[in-house]
Amino acid sequence: MSPFPYISANTIAMCKLFSTAVIAVLFLTSCSNTANTSTTANDSASKTSSDSAATVDGHPAWIEQGNVYEVNVRQYTPEGTFNAFAPNLQRLKDMGVQTLWFMPVNPISKFGRKGVLGSYYAVSDYDAINPEYGNMDDWKALVNKAHSMGFKVIIDWVPNHTGADHPWLNNHPNFFVKDSTGKPAVAFDWSDVRQLDYKNTEMQDSMIAAMKYWVKNTNIDGFRCDVAWNVPGEFWKKCITQLKAAKPGMFFLAEGDKPYLLQNGFDAFYPWDAFHMMINVAKGKRLAFALDSVKARYDTAYPPAAIPMYFTSNHDENSWNKADYGTMPGASHAPFAVFTQTFAKSVPLIYSGQEEPFLDSVSFFYKDTITMHDYKRAPFYKTLLNLRKSNSALAANASFKKLRTSNDAAIYAYERQNGANKVLVVLNLSAKPQKFTWTDQPSEKEWSNVFLMNKEPALTSIEPWGYAVYERK
Repeated sequence: MSPFPYISANTIAMCKLFSTAVIAVLFLTSCSNTANTSTTANDSASKTSSDSAATVDGHPAWIEQGNVYEVNVRQYTPEGTFNAFAPNLQRLKDMGVQTLWFMPVNPISKFGRKGVLGSYYAVSDYDAINPEYGNMDDWKALVNKAHSMGFKVIIDWVPNHTGADHPWLNNHPNFFVKDSTGKPAVAFDWSDVRQLDYKNTEMQDSMIAAMKYWVKNTNIDGFRCDVAWNVPGEFWKKCITQLKAAKPGMFFLAEGDKPYLLQNGFDAFYPWDAFHMMINVAKGKRLAFALDSVKARYDTAYPPAAIPMYFTSNHDENSWNKADYGTMPGASHAPFAVFTQTFAKSVPLIYSGQEEPFLDSVSFFYKDTITMHDYKRAPFYKTLLNLRKSNSALAANASFKKLRTSNDAAIYAYERQNGANKVLVVLNLSAKPQKFTWTDQPSEKEWSNVFLMNKEPALTSIEPWGYAVYERK
């Protein structure tokens, strides 16, 4: 259960003074003319736009304490449409979700299609909506509704390849890499897509124009870029620079972990090493302190402000590798989910259905509805997401300190801090109960436990796959 905010007597007094001031302002405003009222409205809109465009360490400020929720529209509801998904917005808002990442919304190629419905990532038209989901007006209405509720919206973009019947194949055959027979090459071993040629500058400009179309016409807030790791850095620098100029405050997430992606404009990346290490720890193949080596690599190989997007599942890992229910089964999921929400420079991801939890893989090429009824994990996620929002110690740029214990083989503990705000996390990354002593003492003698909603010293014994999250602010 989430903690209730503490309201002091001073805060109440300030609220009374604020209310008096607001009444006075409203009275004066009511006496002003129409032109002045219009100016006030314009100033307010300008401030909102300015807030969205604010940056921290080169990233949109709104992502610093934010989070991402991946929406699989096809499988989210029995209907699999934008309109059928829309009623879930309030539930996700209540859970604390901030940024909605929609898997590709474009039409899917029919030639070479896999399965009945094909892969979301075999795009047949960069400028259109998949009719499976609805139409462009439906999409715009969904984005507008999400924005009105305070969400940010990013879409999945597929720049590495097109579907096997994309119009460019006929209209611009020089946009594609050729195979040994002179035909457009298959991308990797994906028979339903064709590899784009980034040596062609006209193709690059066409790709950027297509991305600008979605920004200009549907007012999205950024992109998750598929197979970003196989697209040249020179393109990304040009592309992201132009798009952020077109709409300041946009967020760019790379599917990939190559450092050049962060050096050429991306805000966040996939921390694959950390994800795979978490799985190895969950399976007992590695000890808890093995996560230290991953953090050391991220600290040295990437720009200092690069943001890892930590996750316990996503559409690929769920469909092909049974994440999280198979890779981190049962109770083992919880401490790793806490890790993704609180670790250094983190922006966490939650995939469709994890709040249920939906304990099955979701088909890629067929209709396979994610059934959700109980939302048993929702209170757990809500506590963590609200903590991220309310305590700046979990901002991406907040400091991180690993705390050593007498039992670092199983216990993983750390503090985050931003000014006077602090968060202490203690995880038992093992299937056995653990006792330990503190080698590095926590900075406070007493903390507020965000799950138990009480004050206590940091614990020294913990149940199997246990977790404790404390704060001070």
